[in-house]
Amino acid sequence: MDTESTHSGYSYHSSRSGRSNRHGERSRERHKASSSKDSSRSERSVIINPPDTPSQNSPVHNGEDRDDNWGETTTAVTGTSELSLSQEEVVGLGKGTEDRTQSCRRYVPLVLGLCLGLLVLATPLAFLVLPAMMWPDRLQTCGAACEGLFLSISFKLLILLLAVWALFLRPARAGLPRVCVYRALLATLTLLLTMSYWLFYGVRILEAQDEDYHGIVQFAVSLVDSLLFVHYLAVVLLELRHLQPCYSVGVIRSTDGETRHYNMGQLSIQRAALSILEFYYRDFPLHNPALLSASKHRAAKHLAGLKVYNVDGPGSTAGAQPGNGNQSRAMVTAAAKRKDSTHNELYYEEADHERRVRKRRARLVVAVEEAFTHVRRMKKEDERATPSEIMDVREAALAIFPSMARALQKYLRTTRRQHCHSMESIQKHLAFCLVNNMSPKAFLEAYLAPGPTLQYGPERWMADQWTLVSEAAVTSGMKEGTEFLLRCLDFSLAVSVKSIPYIRMTEEYIDPKSHKFTLLLQSETSV
Repeated sequence: MDTESTHSGYSYHSSRSGRSNRHGERSRERHKASSSKDSSRSERSVIINPPDTPSQNSPVHNGEDRDDNWGETTTAVTGTSELSLSQEEVVGLGKGTEDRTQSCRRYVPLVLGLCLGLLVLATPLAFLVLPAMMWPDRLQTCGAACEGLFLSISFKLLILLLAVWALFLRPARAGLPRVCVYRALLATLTLLLTMSYWLFYGVRILEAQDEDYHGIVQFAVSLVDSLLFVHYLAVVLLELRHLQPCYSVGVIRSTDGETRHYNMGQLSIQRAALSILEFYYRDFPLHNPALLSASKHRAAKHLAGLKVYNVDGPGSTAGAQPGNGNQSRAMVTAAAKRKDSTHNELYYEEADHERRVRKRRARLVVAVEEAFTHVRRMKKEDERATPSEIMDVREAALAIFPSMARALQKYLRTTRRQHCHSMESIQKHLAFCLVNNMSPKAFLEAYLAPGPTLQYGPERWMADQWTLVSEAAVTSGMKEGTEFLLRCLDFSLAVSVKSIPYIRMTEEYIDPKSHKFTLLLQSETSV
């Protein structure tokens, strides 16, 4: 007979719990022995996994599921110590260091850019001022043409200042993991251009003490013209190059399979990821983990219905084995039949859910229409009332909200979106609809269908930090077949890139005379 046997879930967990208890007793004995030996030490090295980064031995469960081995994976710190820190303080120290690092990475490029901008704008002015300060007696007089160049350089510097402010001094939309290649290239080109002009100015003008002030002014004007051309190159590379669509990008949410497709131009992977996240907050419905619990509950119910018995266990006699085998085969057959009927259970479950949703929706629509009708009636009465008796819009929203609150709450619970709307946000939206004289349907549109992510507050979507996972360098450009992942706390976005095919169009000429025809009528008619 085969020596392998199948055990029931109860016996398995019982044996496992027994082993865990014995393991806990042995760990406590070892801990007592080690504490007696090391009691003279004042500091200890303790490794604590923060809540946001669980270890491999302690898997993360959603909802009310918890780790069964919590007693084995929990770290206990005992004994006296001169330096005592709680877990929250240790996590806070780590987060503080990380925040300081992110702040440095965010503001260092901004500070360097400001310094480079001040150097660029001050260089033409320094070219004009230094000769007048160092050898003013030997300079030639500036005529009408030279004074006209002063006017030209003033307006060019003003235009350059406004252009730099419009293109570069904008609030940052996000923090990227790497430096933008084109921005670094433009900054390097601007720095090299400025240093080249300074080198030429120092050798040919400062050392020689050139007396031709008109030529010095023309030299400063040429620098400003070069800087304007560099800014034009920046506009082309940063703003115009990616406008022409070249790729079709597919975005799939990992939890519910929500999919969107976008057309994008020549962008790096990190810039494309930033654009995709902006599209995500605008187009994707809010991620709702409560909608995924139904399938998990159905799978758990199906697994709970399967029972496996220990056929070859101790205590079974030879005479009783055939009966037990027949019984186990009958149970397996019944489980297979139950598995075949799972789709029927899913069908009736979804049908019942849709029926309850329609019922709750009808009650909600009726309650809201009655409340708005009452508001319109009260508004007509307020026109004849004194100003002291007129109710404020906020007070009117608070007055009619209880009449629809129960129906709205039941509907949101049925559709599993009750955590997306707070009572304060509903009252605020109701007051907004009353102020702008909106219809009941306009008020209900925000609750009958899930809206985009940005419709809700930041505390609802909790996705302020994303991780870009890519095999290729994030500063490299997109190409055919590029794939990367955008991961946040609860889900991830899988992105795949495909090239837009080359479209070939041909022309077919149709002669206008081919559409003409002649209608022949007989002159003689029968009487």
